Amino acid sequence: MTQPVPGEPASPSPSATEASAWNLPNALTVGRIVLVPVVGWLLLADGGSNAATRYLALGAFIVAAITDKIDGDLARSRGQVTNFGKIADPIADKALLGMTFVGLSMLSEVWWWVTALVLSREVGITVMRFVVIRHGVMPAGRGGKLKTMVQAFALGMLILPAWTLPFATVWRQAAYAVLVLAVGLTLGTGIDYLVQAHRLRRTSPRALAKRSVREAAREARRAAPGPAPRA
Repeated sequence: MTQPVPGEPASPSPSATEASAWNLPNALTVGRIVLVPVVGWLLLADGGSNAATRYLALGAFIVAAITDKIDGDLARSRGQVTNFGKIADPIADKALLGMTFVGLSMLSEVWWWVTALVLSREVGITVMRFVVIRHGVMPAGRGGKLKTMVQAFALGMLILPAWTLPFATVWRQAAYAVLVLAVGLTLGTGIDYLVQAHRLRRTSPRALAKRSVREAAREARRAAPGPAPRA
């Protein structure tokens, strides 16, 4: 085995380096993104009035939503958590749910103001992640995962053609009740992410290093001798 050269840092072992982005969890995440236009096309077919395509849209939506759970569990159990996955996973969720919100609003089944509110939050948080990425990657937290799960439940209930079910009115009322809960979680977790981003910008190694440089420069100016008095 090659010995490290004295005075030089040892090369990191493979286990200490980040897992390759080419792995099964990330492939599932990409597959979820590919399913987004499929769900949209099936949902909007025949103006949303075709029960068969609505059921197919629900099936594709459920498959995509399940991969959200599977890819995260696989990544953690296999030690394949990557920065690509941390960024792509929430983007895939937002693409799937955002497209479904828009599709249901186009069918007049979700109020447009709800869709605008949810999309503004999702886009804003995504942009914020990229703004603070130089300080560190912000992975999706438990609150964000819960929000995504409740949104998925609400949208799945609304995708289902209620007119084919017994007690259709009760089903729709239950779906809108879950949607109200999802909107509340969307706003609450959005505020939480803003707090996390502010904390990250103040406590990241990059921020601490810049603060140390500024403090050192300030101390140097204080220690510098003043101008010599005139004779």
